[in-house]
Amino acid sequence: MPRISAATIGEHRAQTRDRILEAVSRLSRAQGIDEMSMTEVAGEAGITRTALYNYFPDKAALLLAFTERVTGYFIESYERELPPEASPAEKLRAFVRLQLAGLVAHPHPGPADLSAALGPDAYQRLADHVAPMQDILVGIIEGGTASGDFRAGPAGDTARMILAVIGAERVPLLSGEVTVEQAEETISGFVLRALGSA
Repeated sequence: MPRISAATIGEHRAQTRDRILEAVSRLSRAQGIDEMSMTEVAGEAGITRTALYNYFPDKAALLLAFTERVTGYFIESYERELPPEASPAEKLRAFVRLQLAGLVAHPHPGPADLSAALGPDAYQRLADHVAPMQDILVGIIEGGTASGDFRAGPAGDTARMILAVIGAERVPLLSGEVTVEQAEETISGFVLRALGSA
């Protein structure tokens, strides 16, 4: 068992939880989330498997926590990198670029594979955790439609279609067939044309 170096048990637990999620991040880049085992996560985090289960009772709970962390990073990055005065097209391009960079940084299986691996209930909870990213995209679409930059149908439906287009580049991106920059140009160009943006 790792020696407690934090000032309090609460701080120690928070540090250990961070180490676990950082281990998931490293393993996801090396082998993908679907191949990762709880034993491997524990070893990478420098704790026992039993200790890992004290933090996360199963892989689904671990992936939910990891997804929540990645979503938080995405939202912080989007807010930090995007000037408030950016045009709707610039906001859309930034969203696409950060989504693609996130795919490369934290590779994961597609929705169908995740659903099969986690089961429908856990998969739905996972989908709920990434809802804030969809909310950002809906806001971009609504803002662009209100300003006349975009011609779009219902923003929620349009956002789901755009996320599907981004997801379609997952395999080419992870296989090295395309770069983040190439994928961003392809997706953004396609989506902006579909939205009637000049």
